[in-house]
Amino acid sequence: MSTQRLEAGAVIDGYTLEERIHQGSMATLWRVSTPGHPPLVMKMPLLREGDDPTAMVGFEVEQMIMPTLQGSHVPLFIASGDFSAQPYIVMEYIRGDSLRARLERTPLDTDEVARVGAQVASALHSLHRQHVIHLDLKPSNVMFRDTGEAVLIDFGFSRHDRLPDLLAEQFRLPMGTAPYISPEQVLRIRNDSRSDIFALGAVLYHLVTGERAFGFPTSITGLRKRLFRDPVPPRARNPSCPAWLQEIILRCLEPEPRNRYQSAAQVLLALRNPGQVPLTERARKLKQDGMVTVTRRWMRTLGAEPDSWQSTAVQIARSPVVVVALDLLASSDALLTSIRTTSERVLSMHPGARLACVSVLRTSRLAVDVTVDDEGRNLRVLRLLELKDWARPLGLEEGRLTYHVLEGPDPAAVLVDFVRENRVDHVVVGARGASPLRRYLGSVSAHVVAESPCTVTVVKVPQPLDEEEEDEEGAEAS
Repeated sequence: MSTQRLEAGAVIDGYTLEERIHQGSMATLWRVSTPGHPPLVMKMPLLREGDDPTAMVGFEVEQMIMPTLQGSHVPLFIASGDFSAQPYIVMEYIRGDSLRARLERTPLDTDEVARVGAQVASALHSLHRQHVIHLDLKPSNVMFRDTGEAVLIDFGFSRHDRLPDLLAEQFRLPMGTAPYISPEQVLRIRNDSRSDIFALGAVLYHLVTGERAFGFPTSITGLRKRLFRDPVPPRARNPSCPAWLQEIILRCLEPEPRNRYQSAAQVLLALRNPGQVPLTERARKLKQDGMVTVTRRWMRTLGAEPDSWQSTAVQIARSPVVVVALDLLASSDALLTSIRTTSERVLSMHPGARLACVSVLRTSRLAVDVTVDDEGRNLRVLRLLELKDWARPLGLEEGRLTYHVLEGPDPAAVLVDFVRENRVDHVVVGARGASPLRRYLGSVSAHVVAESPCTVTVVKVPQPLDEEEEDEEGAEAS
């Protein structure tokens, strides 16, 4: 291994060390430069005598995982060096601040907490779709681009479904950061993406109360308490925390993974639609659970195997966000019935799915829009009631169903934006019959098929042969 002195001006494999920007307990970060690149960051593990041995293994894990990651929610990987010389990872330099900087002014207002939470949930969903569980989500590991997108950093404790789990193979202690580590991580279960949901709940709790949900335990005994002991409800520490936000936070912090949100996309949908978060006993709590409840929960943990998915891919597949797009005024009863039947079939294949019923009110690009009907009734409210009437026969419990009346001059573009922003996994949309106007302008469903980054099922009703020949609508696209 190289014994080169690490100081400003030193050159490692063509990268010039410019400035040390962080000295952590496991690694050092340097801003570096090289011809033809904007400023970069070089991360080097601490390998001194007596240093934590997990630093070396965690660095190996990060070297394996980072080259597999893509997208705006992770730093762009540039290069790495192995342990035969100077080990390092060179990556994109994120100029923004970390979420940790905002802890200095907690508690934050509700809108900011919800906005930050949605940004982090979006980043987590992107990571999970790449078969990676972060397992060390905390404020210092979340940064923000100038565009507002959250960027997750530090994958030393992470697990990739398709790569060796070196930490699990070599160590027998829980891996993570004490205030944010999930109950299943305490039990050394590292293959459940819902662990990141728990950590997100702990981050939101900190932002809204200014306090850590579980303090900062320093022993295994202290960590194990979160298997059965709930935190002080956020509203008991910050009365301005709304009931819907407490509901989301405490659901994320449920000790049993099956009782949490089942995907980061579901948390994202809840944070962006607070008015449709179903309020349970969680939302009304002002004190911790009593000793009888805690004792029962503790007894269930004795010898019990935690509920855990086998992979992040399975987790997301079982818990998709499904959108059904409805044009209630222009669709026939037969088409609406067919869309409902198709939706029932999709939901029956995914018992953990969340369904969002969406309708678009077309607005004018130039003229003043009419917001009421001939009888003076609000069009948005009417459309919302119609969505609820359509969905009622599905028989879904309140927590699995939301309603959204969107507005815009281009319904297809509005739908695609909703799909992208809410990380939707599957869209069900109806195809109207052929008409001169549809042939001239193109159909909404065709545009949704072409532009949505997910599976789209287009539902048609049988038509007479002459009309069917004119209808070039696709049936399904991914």
